[in-house]
Amino acid sequence: MAEGGSMLPLEGLLVVSIEQAVAAPTCTQRLADAGARVIKVERAEGETARHYDKAVHGTSAYFAWLNRGKESTVLDIKAPADLALLKRMIGKADVFVQNLAPGATERLGLGAKDLVARHPRLIALDIVGYPQDSDYAAMRAYDMLIQAEAGICAVTGTADTPVKVGVSLADVQTGMNAHAAILEALIERSQTGKGQAIEIDMFAAMADMMSVPLFHHVYASRATPRTGLSHAAIFPYNSVACSDGEIVIVVQNPGEWKRLCTAVLKRPDLVDDPRYRDNPTRVEHRRELGAILDQVFGAMTRSEAIALLEANALAWSKVSTVADLAAHPALRRVDGVVPGGAFEPVASPVRRRVKGGPVPELGRDTETVRAEFAEGAD
Repeated sequence: MAEGGSMLPLEGLLVVSIEQAVAAPTCTQRLADAGARVIKVERAEGETARHYDKAVHGTSAYFAWLNRGKESTVLDIKAPADLALLKRMIGKADVFVQNLAPGATERLGLGAKDLVARHPRLIALDIVGYPQDSDYAAMRAYDMLIQAEAGICAVTGTADTPVKVGVSLADVQTGMNAHAAILEALIERSQTGKGQAIEIDMFAAMADMMSVPLFHHVYASRATPRTGLSHAAIFPYNSVACSDGEIVIVVQNPGEWKRLCTAVLKRPDLVDDPRYRDNPTRVEHRRELGAILDQVFGAMTRSEAIALLEANALAWSKVSTVADLAAHPALRRVDGVVPGGAFEPVASPVRRRVKGGPVPELGRDTETVRAEFAEGAD
């Protein structure tokens, strides 16, 4: 029960998860935050993310990020007794989530469709790299591999250098898609009484995010260039260098363009200039317009530029460092605990009130879970 004694929306829900790294833990972290009991099944050496680093008082930053409020149970699921225990756990669960290598659960008799056939109210969700009815079904999939395969790197970076997004974009988006799919399935089960087998793939998550470059290619025969800290399809929507640092500015409609020209650039002649009067022409002539922006903003400090943009209802942002983020006034953090001590994780982006709880030591709950789900136990 959450702080203050009031119920959380998923309280009473049992989730069993064989999860590792980022995608599946992202999904189950959101479920745990909303009140679900999440039993995380790990191998003897612990799941992959426990070993990435020791940044948070000896705990991996990735693991500290995505595992608060969960239970950790160590099982050898290749051993008959532990596999039988896991199957009993799943039989009492509302949701089963896994992101093992393709085919691994089927070989253990834990395929989502088979599980739902045996337990009709179960929601069994597989996170995979690629659709399992495609030629890529057996491909191993990690975040950067998926970003590269889906074309994210082709549109990210500079003209000379493709890059991946600097955080685990494919993993996180896949986890959020899985979270949404489970919530939809729970609503459907409340109406029909039936669970379902669900497959969520990482490639689809990135392909969906690539829809605009894809449409430009397919329907307009237009390539999406890599434009660094500048939008490929909107201009001005880019960083500009002031005398003491960078900011990002953006113009998205005719009114904003007029205000930028007249009040900030002091160039009303640009408003109806054929090279710049609408967004497509500004994108086409971004180099010439960029030179004008550089000249004007280069003569101002960031504070002067921001004040002028604010006075004319024009959007802007700073180009922050990670150190800037750590001190940002909009950053919400909460109290957390890892085995090595207290820390301050970023607050949930989904809900203000979460179940919370410590990030578990490896196997902390093994004996309790074994007793609870022992053969013949009520």
